[in-house]
Amino acid sequence: MTSAIEHFSNRLRFETDVSDVHHDLHAATPGLVVVDSRSTEAWDQGHLPGAIHLPTREIAARAATTVPAGSAVVTYCWGPGCNGATRAALEFAKLGYQVKEMIGGYEYWVREGFPVQDPTGEWSRPADDLTAPAGAACGC
Repeated sequence: MTSAIEHFSNRLRFETDVSDVHHDLHAATPGLVVVDSRSTEAWDQGHLPGAIHLPTREIAARAATTVPAGSAVVTYCWGPGCNGATRAALEFAKLGYQVKEMIGGYEYWVREGFPVQDPTGEWSRPADDLTAPAGAACGC
């Protein structure tokens, strides 16, 4: 039983979901830095408003000058079929940052109807009723 408690407690320590990140960005949570670890082409296609672009391969070289020490970092990539955010989170952890991976990634951010920013401005799609109940919070 204690191994299950430890497992799920650790998941909550090191993972967050798109709804929680949306809330934290909207609330301007102090010290939060959301990092998009995808390619420039992916970033230009759309990204979370308020996120910074720092591809995984550049984290070791650029994190210290891009992300203030003591920040609470949240990494994201494309979606649940990609482990890019996991690799990015590992790079930040190696550098001593407090870090979480945003599960669901950009895909679920968009599917839940949250705003996206691209070179033309900010936009959103209607929430996908398979990921967010129509007109209601999921209650979790």
